[in-house]
Amino acid sequence: MKILTQWLREYLPELAITDAQLAEDLTLRGIAVDGVFALPDGQGSLFEMDITTNRVDAMNHYGIAREMGAIYDVPLRDIDASLPAPAPTSVPFSVRIEEPSLCGRFTARVIRNVSITPSTGIVAHYFRLLEQKQISNAVDATNYVTLAIGQPTHAFDLDKITGGLIIRRARKGERLRTLDGIERTLDPEDLIVADDLKPLAIAGVMGGYDTMITAETRNIVVEAAWFDPAAVRRSSRRHGLHTDASHRFERGADFNAPPLANALVSRIILSAGGHPEGDLIDIIIPAIEARTAKRPAISVHLSEVHRILGKTEDPEGITAKTTSTVLKALGCSLNPTTTNQQTGNYEVQLPSWRLDLEREIDLIEEIARVYGYNRFANTLPPFAGAVVELPWAAKESTLRRTLLASGYTESISSTFCSATEASAFAPQPNSGVPLGNPLSEEAGMLRPSLIPGMINMLQHNLNRDVPDAALFEMGTVFAGTTDSVNEQPSLAIGATGRTGSKSPSHQPRPLDFYDLKGAIESLLSKFTSRSIYYDAFPAGSGHLPEWLHPTRSARAVLDGATVGYFGQLHPAEAHRRKLKQPIFLGEFYLDRLYRQPLRQPIIAELSRYQAVRRDYSFLFADTISWAAIDGALKALAIPDMQGFEATEILRDPTGARVPKGSYSILISAVFQSPDRTLREEELQDFSQRIIAALQSLGGHLRSSASPIT
Repeated sequence: MKILTQWLREYLPELAITDAQLAEDLTLRGIAVDGVFALPDGQGSLFEMDITTNRVDAMNHYGIAREMGAIYDVPLRDIDASLPAPAPTSVPFSVRIEEPSLCGRFTARVIRNVSITPSTGIVAHYFRLLEQKQISNAVDATNYVTLAIGQPTHAFDLDKITGGLIIRRARKGERLRTLDGIERTLDPEDLIVADDLKPLAIAGVMGGYDTMITAETRNIVVEAAWFDPAAVRRSSRRHGLHTDASHRFERGADFNAPPLANALVSRIILSAGGHPEGDLIDIIIPAIEARTAKRPAISVHLSEVHRILGKTEDPEGITAKTTSTVLKALGCSLNPTTTNQQTGNYEVQLPSWRLDLEREIDLIEEIARVYGYNRFANTLPPFAGAVVELPWAAKESTLRRTLLASGYTESISSTFCSATEASAFAPQPNSGVPLGNPLSEEAGMLRPSLIPGMINMLQHNLNRDVPDAALFEMGTVFAGTTDSVNEQPSLAIGATGRTGSKSPSHQPRPLDFYDLKGAIESLLSKFTSRSIYYDAFPAGSGHLPEWLHPTRSARAVLDGATVGYFGQLHPAEAHRRKLKQPIFLGEFYLDRLYRQPLRQPIIAELSRYQAVRRDYSFLFADTISWAAIDGALKALAIPDMQGFEATEILRDPTGARVPKGSYSILISAVFQSPDRTLREEELQDFSQRIIAALQSLGGHLRSSASPIT
């Protein structure tokens, strides 16, 4: 944003500070000056400024001059907005607000017999210095006032208006040719300014071509209003129009500025001829005024100022006088009946142009900012007590360490997603939470799942020739409504490409479902549980998320509670995203997982006695899973059985060595006692119990190997 110091000094005639010092002091107080360019012939400097979005009040010359007055304690000159007495009218101009929730204030003034000429005087002078395009005195007047006080205005050709002005929503199918010459189809959600027959402007965004000021214009209606920020933003995004007016309205304009802005525009137009007709039309919606210009007062306590801000380099610190001076300079007013400077208690009425001030801490921050952050002593903040970990901190750390050790890299995705993604990946239908004021359609919802972000990150890698990626994210997901949002912790893991092993005995190979399952088993094994199992469902059963492959996916169940789903991305979704290689994903409900305690390691002394291994070769029908065998052997609870594993599995489609529909499995069990050498009769008893357990599953013993010691 370009700012002229010559214009600033017009509002602060007593200011005796160089432009260079002024730029430094403003920057130190959060009104950043990125560049200072000297203008010729002693016309001051041009500041290139970066104003943050929350300080719309400073996006104009008068707002920055107000900041300067607060910094240097210099009085700010009032703006002269006086006008000649209006000519009486028997038929007042008609203005009607049909959407009071979106238009809180609307002012209009009729000016007749105007002369449309090139701008002269101070307007032309400042526009030349700013390299601002000049159009005509009437149009330049509206742009000048926006640069001067930050309030957008508009001038309509009165003779092209049928009836009066109506502020309403657009009707379906209505069209409007805007000032840029483009004909636009309006949406019923658009707030517009219309007359009795047609739309005239998109409220807060851009005026219409058919009622613009031309050289033939003789009668004008000057409009200045307050429009709802969200409504302006939606219309601006919908039509792809970002204007100086929408930029300010979207961030919250000053509710009390329209009458002053209207008068300033009228004053400039009248300087070339014409006269006002009738009084200013000023319609106010009390409900909007109550939450903008007439917000409740805020209590500020000097003791709280000292507690939060601490010591300064000045021995006296921030005094009661400093506090009241800064607050008044910023436009706040102090209630004389409830403010007591002796006790340091202030009742502060907020200015209408500072909608970013809401709490006592906001005003304390303003005091610190204007006082100067560089004037505070370098001290450490006071602290008592100790850092308290969240109840699930250890569990979260365990998950993170396990995944990092498994070759996964932690990542972070956006908290927002599109409505399409929210609908496709939400665990429950219609559970997505829309944003009341989204920045874009791609970020219009709070994410109901981490999966969209995970897919986007994996796709981002693939699109940049990184074919091997393994990522995880721990974050918050949201469900409910705008008024009632439920937040839950979640974990997403995703992988694509090849395995990472580069050992000579294990060459990289394409990742598959079981690689993902192995990582998940490692995770869940860190928690104490009575049972962990994974199950699949028939395609089309509706029991698995729709984003998962119908036959390459599973559910993880811990102690009877579903803790997550995992598998390959559904082919339809992969095709829609043009993914050329499989992606494996999983999402887990951490609130459910965190209910389980972590598995505590048990340290036992290594046995000094010989371990014995027994091998059991069995024949099983294909319907008998390893999970059934594993459960049967664990149920024996043989204390001296240190472990068992399947060392060989054989199937023969021809049926020559193994009958069709069956498989042969070699199970090796290791026995070891911590306090003695196991006797042969004990080993025989263990073997008989194992054989009986496996036979109860329908297994047939093929052979029993000799012990290997």
